[in-house]
Amino acid sequence: MKKLFGTILACVFLALGIQTASAQDNSMSFFVTSEGSGNGGDLGGIEGADAHCQALAEAAGAGDREWRAYLGTEAEGGRGVSARTRIGNGPWYNSEGVMIASDVDDLHISPNLAGATALDENGNRINGFGMQPNRHDILTGTMADGTAFFPDEDDHTCSNWTSSGEGSAGVGHSDRHGGGNLSWNAAHGSRGCSQESLQATGGDGLFYCFAAD
Repeated sequence: MKKLFGTILACVFLALGIQTASAQDNSMSFFVTSEGSGNGGDLGGIEGADAHCQALAEAAGAGDREWRAYLGTEAEGGRGVSARTRIGNGPWYNSEGVMIASDVDDLHISPNLAGATALDENGNRINGFGMQPNRHDILTGTMADGTAFFPDEDDHTCSNWTSSGEGSAGVGHSDRHGGGNLSWNAAHGSRGCSQESLQATGGDGLFYCFAAD
């Protein structure tokens, strides 16, 4: 009898485990900002960018998570903060419950990012290449593997996200189209850091947000 009871308990626990696994949370943990700061590459620093992600997530009903901007920084005489180290471990899902990547490596090797999946916090698509206005340039300030740039004389982060004038920002293509460059995070640099310069390049000061918890 004891053996039978133990077998029944084991089956119950196994069933509960299977049910828990199948009920994995696929609520929104990734989005492209529907709007930028409105001040070009000046996001109020990386902290201001994080706060912008959090505010947009709260407005969309997802403010119970910790949101981080996928942005790199630069440092004099060394490397700054890498975007890939700021966003948690994944997995990440868009507003429709579609998986973007299972973990950090998957995100930087084979992400499920394209015009149909790189949605904003409200589930809307971002205007891509060939659309008007084109907004597919997404601020990142990172190399393709998600790490910070090596020190050089060029600006890749609009002075660590505080400049709305001179400088440049590394951007990716949210729809992975345009100019033959398919990179979602390291397509090219912007023409400048003002709102007008970002728009002229094909963007609008938007950036990626990830749930880091």
